[in-house]
Amino acid sequence: MAPSDTRTQILDAAERLFAERGFSGTSVRAITDLAGANLAAVGYHFGSKAELVAAVARRVVEPINAAQCAGLDRLLARTPDPSVADLVEAFAGPMFDGMPAGDEGGARTSRLIVTIISDPAEEMRDWTGPAEAAVRDRYLAAFERALPGLSSEELWFRLRGILAVVAVDRVEVYNRRLPADLSPMAGEAARRWAITFLAAAMSAPPTGA
Repeated sequence: MAPSDTRTQILDAAERLFAERGFSGTSVRAITDLAGANLAAVGYHFGSKAELVAAVARRVVEPINAAQCAGLDRLLARTPDPSVADLVEAFAGPMFDGMPAGDEGGARTSRLIVTIISDPAEEMRDWTGPAEAAVRDRYLAAFERALPGLSSEELWFRLRGILAVVAVDRVEVYNRRLPADLSPMAGEAARRWAITFLAAAMSAPPTGA
């Protein structure tokens, strides 16, 4: 197996196992066994298990982040003050695109995102860096302009809620495995429902107001 193929096989195996078992429940040996690689390959290609989970997370998240940034750029090119609904669509839409119903790759992505959100291991939270922070900060700033009455803490809570709702919906849709539920029409409807629901949630009055 060529070195580049080995690295990809390890990433594929690690993504599947981290999503299914979490960080602490996944051993390096289990990853290399599934990947058909030797135990030293993780150290050679990634350095450590923590650096491997960071590489797995970034491989999944970076295309979504790039699409989110592109969507926000398009909105801001039209108006300096996009609506809440438009901001929600620009933020949530790429997650639906990256986690299509009925697709095993999309299901792995959604399961991994749910694991990142819920796993107590610090390594599942410490992988983010300046690129991920830049996306978060850009959307927070745009939502702050659209929702000036919200505190920064409540706004960040609501933004995390968008991520959680979309990821959990995608996992649930895949796990049902019912042809009618996984039709393209149902997938597009779910996207519209989610954006309508999340825009209303984001626009709700500040708590206690």
